[in-house]
Order: sequence, then structure tokens, then C-alpha cells
Amino acid sequence: MIDLKTPAYKRASFALALGSFLVFCNLYLFQPMLPLMANEFSATATEVNWLLAAGTLSLAVMLVPWAVGSEVIGRRRVMLISLFLLPVVGLLMLGAENLLMLSLARAGMGAALAGFAAVAVAYMAEEFTPRALMVAVGGYISANSLGGIVGRLAGGFISDHWGWQSAVISMALFSLVIALLVWKLLPPQQHFVARKGQLRLHTQSVIQHLRKPVLWYAMLIGGVNFALFVNLYTVMGFRLVAEPYSVPVSWASMIFLCYLTGTLSAKFSGRWSQSYNPTTGMIIGTTVSVVGMWVAAIETIPAMMAGLMLISSGAFFTHSLAYAWVSQKATTAKATATALYLVHYYAGGSLGGFYLIACWQYGAWQGVLLGGTVLYGVIYLLCLRLMSKEKVAVKEEAAANDIQPAA
Repeated sequence: MIDLKTPAYKRASFALALGSFLVFCNLYLFQPMLPLMANEFSATATEVNWLLAAGTLSLAVMLVPWAVGSEVIGRRRVMLISLFLLPVVGLLMLGAENLLMLSLARAGMGAALAGFAAVAVAYMAEEFTPRALMVAVGGYISANSLGGIVGRLAGGFISDHWGWQSAVISMALFSLVIALLVWKLLPPQQHFVARKGQLRLHTQSVIQHLRKPVLWYAMLIGGVNFALFVNLYTVMGFRLVAEPYSVPVSWASMIFLCYLTGTLSAKFSGRWSQSYNPTTGMIIGTTVSVVGMWVAAIETIPAMMAGLMLISSGAFFTHSLAYAWVSQKATTAKATATALYLVHYYAGGSLGGFYLIACWQYGAWQGVLLGGTVLYGVIYLLCLRLMSKEKVAVKEEAAANDIQPAA
């Protein structure tokens, strides 16, 4: 097993962090470009949102198939296939003649990205010692966040100055370099055992998890939370490039630096869950995000940035607690449970865009406030239901423990 402070650990953890960074660079490359692409293709904000939604939606759909496939051919092979597909799909985007073709190419990108996202943690769980695993996962998640920020900044600056094709070419070349580095650095698996016939087992596990309200409500919280978080940023991008602000796309992409406050709150969530009720923490995180959305209604750019920082802080806090909750409460097939959480998470991010952009188109930021408040209300209801179901589960477990066998 790979342990901390060994050469193998340094190589493996760095390679996995690089891969994670690359995945999220590619996934969110187009988000800051959406206003620019709307002009490029003479499309509405709702239509051009497919450039983001197609990628996240296909990633959500392909997580479980990639995970099942890795049970047969191995985690490392799946991750490498996934990464080497990125420059290929990226260059295929250049041949897109219209918005539909480009959106389909973005869906292909999401499907390719899902391979690495689905099995990276499983590779770590099989190859690393428990203490090395905890440290490596922390670095992996940090690379997620950093990759999302850098990908958005790169997409905004490059497309604004040299066009979206230049942004795509740059990311494709960068993806090839990183894929080669991961291939060189990532150690072969020593503890992987191929398991065939896993489709039926995974299907049964998925059904079992969805039938447990104490798990499914947390998955829904994660999905609605991400639907609001990522798409409030999308709408803010449209708001800033429009009059009266008329901010260039390159400068508007700087809003994604506000994500960094979420990185800090995600770390704090671990301490919170050790001393307090996680569901209460989800309610607090949601409240922070709601306040941020209303602060962002103030018609000054500093207020908008402050609002986005609050939205990020609350959303990451809620996401971290909900994600950990699913992993903890799933008594069997934990990997399937966490993958199912991510399916809800990314599907929510995809579908939420169409909802909030419609609110923006029909009611500007006031419409977004109304539509966003409705979804935050849904999260509150889900949190209350989750607390109720958890109390019932605790009582049932206590009652079962009190039953003594007959003499």
C-alpha cells in the first residue's frame, strides 16, 4: 500500500491532483464565455446555456457506467482513457458549424470527463493506506476547486482577446500535456481485483439507496444546492456584461475568484460535523447563500462580489456536509452511494441553469431573486424532512438494540 511521505505517494497524489485539476478546467471552460457565445451564434441565453449544461449533464449520466467498467478493466486504465480523450474531443469542437454541434461536442467532453471523476477516489481507496487516503482526498478536492477557477479564468480571458477557438485549442494542448504527465507519474495498480458481472449489483445498490429517504433527501439537497450555486454565477456573468455595467468578458470572469471563499468554508465543515448536527449545518449554509443572493441584488459591483462570496461560502459548506452525510449513512455500497450523490449534484447543475436563466430573461435580477428563493425554500423543506427521517431512524435503531434475545 502507498503510504504518506514515500516517493510513490508523492507521484501518485500529484498525478491524481493534476488529473482532477484538468477535469474541472475542461468542464467549466465555457461558463464565462456564454455571453460571448450568445452573440457568436445569435442565440438566447437559454439556448447558449447548453454549452455548460450538456457537459455537466452527460458527466452525471456517465459516472456510474464508467465506474462499472472500471471494475473490469481497472481504475488506472479508465482514468488514462478519460484524460487522453479530452484533447481529441476538444479539437473536434473546432469543426462545429453551429450551436447544436458544439453543444453535442460538449456533451462528449462531459462523458469523457466522467471517467476520471468516477474512479479516482476508488483508485486511492485501493492503493493508499487509510491515513494517506485522507490526505490525498483533501488534495484531490482542492484541485477540483482550483481547476474550476483556472478553467473559467482561462476561458474568459483567452476568448475575449483571441476568440473561443483559441481557448479551445489552448485547453486541448494543455490537456494533452497533463494527460502525458499523469500517464508517466501514476503508479500501476497493485491491489486491483477485476470483478465481472457488476452491472446487476450496482443496479440493486442504486435502487436500495434511492429507497432510503435518509440518503435520497441528502442527494436532492446536493442537487438543488448546486443548481443554485453554479447558475447564480452564470446569471451574474450575463448581468455584468449587459448594460449599464458593460464589463468585458475577460473581467467578468474574475467573479469566479469568489469561489475561494467556498474552499475555506468546505474545510470548516469537517470541524462542524464533528461537534454539531450536519443537517443543522446544511440549513445554516443555505441561509448564508440566501443572504448572499439578496446582497448581490444591490446595484454596485462590490455588493455583487460580496454576495457571490457569501453564496460560495454557504453552498460549499452545504455541499460538503451533504456529501459526507451520504458516505456516512450508506451502510453498504458506499462507492455507489457517493457516485449517485454526484449524479444528483451535476444533474442539478445542468437543469438549474435553464430555470435561473429563464428567471433572468423574464425578470432580470428581481426574477432571479424570486426563482432562487423558491429553490432555497425547497432545500429548507428537504433539510427538515431529512432531520425528521434521521430521528425516526435513530429511534428504530435504539429500539432494535433494546430487544433482548429470549432466554
